[in-house]
Amino acid sequence: MTIYGIKSCGSVKKAFKFFDENSIEYEFVDFKKTTVNREKILQWLAQSDMKTLFNSRSSTYKKHNLKELNLDDDGKLEWLEKENILIKRPVIEFDGKVIVGFDEESYKNIFL
Repeated sequence: MTIYGIKSCGSVKKAFKFFDENSIEYEFVDFKKTTVNREKILQWLAQSDMKTLFNSRSSTYKKHNLKELNLDDDGKLEWLEKENILIKRPVIEFDGKVIVGFDEESYKNIFL
């Protein structure tokens, strides 16, 4: 299992806590240290959707005034590639699946 995100993100911290408490091993990829490319983002989108993956509530979204740009999915993809921090976190690759965000009940059903 691989978890993508940033260490300071509250949802990522909750995911770490869940996995640690349940003795589930994982690898972590920090968006601040490792850039995720377009190919990887497209792989995630094949199992998710732009509305789920694109974090329109982030400070980065607000800082760049992205709401005013009225981006279509192609525009959002460009921004996700340029600013990985706009990807909703955590993104988890597990058993051929992609899980986006933290939801404890879903995690219990998927991972336990």
